[in-house]
Amino acid sequence: MKQINILVFPCGSEIGLELHRSLKDIRFITLFGASSVSDHGEWVYKNYVGNIPFISDPSFVDVLNKYIDDNKIDYIFPALDSVIVALSQNREKLHAEILTCPHETVEICRSKKETYAALSGCEFLPKTYADINEIQKYPVIIKPSKGQGSQGFMIIESKEQLEYELSARRDEQVICEYLPGEEYTIDCFTDRHGSLLYACQRNRGRIKNGISVSSTISEPDEKILEIANEINSKMRFRGVWFFQLKRNADGEYRLLECATRVAGTMCVQRAAGVNLALLTVFDALGYDIDIPERIKDVTVDRALYNTFKLGIEYDEVYMDFDDTVIIHDRVNFTVLQFIYQCVENKIPVTLLTRHETDIIVDLKARRISPELFDNIVCLPRSERKIDHVKPSKKALFVDDSFQERKSMHDAFGIYTLGPDSVEALLNERK
Repeated sequence: MKQINILVFPCGSEIGLELHRSLKDIRFITLFGASSVSDHGEWVYKNYVGNIPFISDPSFVDVLNKYIDDNKIDYIFPALDSVIVALSQNREKLHAEILTCPHETVEICRSKKETYAALSGCEFLPKTYADINEIQKYPVIIKPSKGQGSQGFMIIESKEQLEYELSARRDEQVICEYLPGEEYTIDCFTDRHGSLLYACQRNRGRIKNGISVSSTISEPDEKILEIANEINSKMRFRGVWFFQLKRNADGEYRLLECATRVAGTMCVQRAAGVNLALLTVFDALGYDIDIPERIKDVTVDRALYNTFKLGIEYDEVYMDFDDTVIIHDRVNFTVLQFIYQCVENKIPVTLLTRHETDIIVDLKARRISPELFDNIVCLPRSERKIDHVKPSKKALFVDDSFQERKSMHDAFGIYTLGPDSVEALLNERK
């Protein structure tokens, strides 16, 4: 495969982080991340640049093109709805190809009103109201015409409440029928020939800040597949996209929105074996796509996770074994990941332990190679660890025992941490 460089912008959005997880381990792709504001992308993208001008800035295209040229970027994967529109509007000026749908479709899908107009006559459209006097039954729904997820969504219980909300909101709004039923997201892929090759629905279990943080792939539904094919026939999609449906009071599907991008919780499809971001790259490269057989039963539950920057440097590591490398009679995967990270960075690791049985035998029994360690020091229980080491001034000592850590720090003044802190030593940037 030809090696290619892909820029994700803005890389710290939920979409940008999912694109990182989708593409970081693909052997022929080198990822670059860019953002206009300080965000989490700096913590996960090894090749990161900040302070890109905002899309409204007149210098945006020139600055972005310089970065594209300097880093030989082949493709840009946009990771925010407004950015998709801005990049799409400047396709002819940009020095890299944008991985998204044709511009006309991008513009249509950015507006719910234009989406409903493009799909006029389709039975799955919700009833909308151009005039509040047309409304005979409440509640109804109000939401921004240009928005994403459930941001700005509100259930309106009366004409008076609706009048107030319309006067208080500056952006164009859509008023439509109340949909009380279950909500679904349908993740899709359309190839460069216009063929819809993949459409898989998942429920939106738990929603937080407009984002689905719990989702399960649902059993295939022929009606949903019909809707997906009808939408695909009415608009020109390419690559990854999605749409959302909700059931009305009669249990019928009604369209909420379409989007020409990766969805943050599209990770559930990747876990099932279908990497839609990667398929989009293959399609852009001109390959014919063969969708792999996916795993049928997949659920994802998302939560905040931690990434750290510790203000320390260390040039060697001393590592305890019992209750550190092994804890609760199981391998501590976090500690093992850290040891491998040290190996990659050529930082020597010494296993320093009072393990009572043959340490080599017990390492091999756990399928841990003794060669992971530059030195293995196994001392009698009666002896002090500080008497068996001559650490550098920048050494790091990892041990579950507070007394051992205190003794090492008091004797040599080096950094000491427990296994519970090793998570903070991991560098996730790729």
